[in-house]
Amino acid sequence: MADDALLVAERFFRAVETGDTDEVARVYAPDARIWHNFSQVEQTVEENLKVLRWMARKLPGRRYDVLRRVVIPGGFMQQHVVRGTLADGSEFAMPACVVCLVESGRIARLEEYLDPAQAAVLSA
Repeated sequence: MADDALLVAERFFRAVETGDTDEVARVYAPDARIWHNFSQVEQTVEENLKVLRWMARKLPGRRYDVLRRVVIPGGFMQQHVVRGTLADGSEFAMPACVVCLVESGRIARLEEYLDPAQAAVLSA
């Protein structure tokens, strides 16, 4: 079970990093919910995929430097830094943390914690 959660984490973040939103959709359970600390609003899978597509355009070549990925009861937790180069050539780095509930080999719930001021740089 623990290995399953870590395999799901690896599959999910590899797809996010490469911008493969079709694969991200396959990793999510169909009725998964994605919650963010800054809005406290739950997104559907399709709403989250739109955000991930936008991020892929705004930060091509991004990478996730994983600081910690551990199994927790019912899923996994990952702490990472999203890095990349912005359109103006400046470097982008945003620490974040996700807590995921994994059911039947898919992410049923993802909670993401990040600083919205750092994320706002992508919208500039």
